[in-house]
Amino acid sequence: MEKILRGMTDTMNSVKPPRITALQDLHDAETGPFSILIGTILSARTKDEATTKAVKALFSKYKNPKELANAKIKDVEKIIKSIGFYHVKSKRIIEVAKIIDKKYKGKVPDNLDTLVQLPGVGRKTANCVLVYAFEKPAIPVDIHVHRISNRLGLVDTKNPEETEQELMKKIQKKYWIDINDTFVMYGQNICKPISPMCDVCKIKKMCKYYKSKNVS
Repeated sequence: MEKILRGMTDTMNSVKPPRITALQDLHDAETGPFSILIGTILSARTKDEATTKAVKALFSKYKNPKELANAKIKDVEKIIKSIGFYHVKSKRIIEVAKIIDKKYKGKVPDNLDTLVQLPGVGRKTANCVLVYAFEKPAIPVDIHVHRISNRLGLVDTKNPEETEQELMKKIQKKYWIDINDTFVMYGQNICKPISPMCDVCKIKKMCKYYKSKNVS
């Protein structure tokens, strides 16, 4: 896994240093677990640039769970209208804010079982919070992680849930935190869903997909 992660980073840097992901941006800015939780919910089916912009605008007005919990849906919708499904997401993040404020006294839970009980929070979102907010070992699996893991031959799975379980079995825990961010950037910039840039990829010799496409 170390060779894979390093090869991905070297490839991206040799082509064009990628823009960091929205969640890594929030982590680096030390915005706190609550903004990362909300940012992860907002990021679904939304480009990183739009997510980052929406989260920053949202938290410039609502500083904590209590303030967001008391916000009006229409006001939140105006702020995050540039992202996908903003009507649904506005209601959802206010609902989550109310639970965090009242049930957890303003503090985001730092364990998977509790996080997935929050409305709209599945395993991927919960794992993102563990990684980016608390720096706890977890493997958030989105479409990029799922696709690349299967292309490389690390797993042979049909959905992200299966991929997460298989990666947890096969990969040392010390690499878990780095997988999502690196795989996502690689999926966005190099190993794209259509026409992956195999010619520049520095790990293609380890890739099942590349080998299958280049059988003589």
